[in-house]
Amino acid sequence: MDFEPLADLASGFFLEVEDMRGGHLRKLLYAGLFVALAVVASGFHVPVGPVKVFPFQHAMNVLAGITIGPWYGALAAGIAGIVRILLGTGTIFALPGGIPGALVVGLVYRLWRRDVAGFFEPAGTGIVGAFLSAYLVAPLVGKAGTLLFFQAAFFASSIPGSILGVVILRVLRRTVHDALFCEEVSRQC
Repeated sequence: MDFEPLADLASGFFLEVEDMRGGHLRKLLYAGLFVALAVVASGFHVPVGPVKVFPFQHAMNVLAGITIGPWYGALAAGIAGIVRILLGTGTIFALPGGIPGALVVGLVYRLWRRDVAGFFEPAGTGIVGAFLSAYLVAPLVGKAGTLLFFQAAFFASSIPGSILGVVILRVLRRTVHDALFCEEVSRQC
C-alpha cells in the first residue's frame, strides 16, 4: 500500500521534525511531561472555598518556567489547569492561579539566569493570579471571593510549591547531566 498521498496530506497539517528550529519540539515534549506530572499528582490537593490548593502545580510552574521558558511554561500550566478542571481535581481558578506564576518565573529567569527565579512564582500567582481571580474570573462564574481571600489561598499554595520546585530543580541539576538543562531548552549548559 502506498502511503505517499497520506504523507503529503499530513505534511500540510503537522510540522515535520526536521523543520523544528530552536528546540520547539523538545520544549513541547517537556511541556507535556510537566502537564502529565501535574495531573498525576493533582489528587493531592486541599479544598479552600472555591479554590483547590495544590502546591505541586506551582513546583511544576517553577520547573517549566526555568527549563522551557515563560511561554511554553505558561502553556504547560494552562493545559494542566484545563485537564485538572476536566478531571474534577481543579477548579476554574487553576487557570489564573497557574499561568501567571509560570510566566513570571520564566521572565525573571530570562533576566537573571539564576534558579532563585523560582521564588518569584508566588508573585505571579499570589499577586497577578489572585487579582485576575477576584476581579475577572470569580464575577464571571458567579463565585464569591475577595482579593485578600484569593491572595491567602494562592500564597498558601504557591510559597511551598515554589520552594519544592527550586529544591527539585537543584536536585535535577546535580543528578541529570545536561539532558534537561541543555542549550536547546534553557540556553544554559
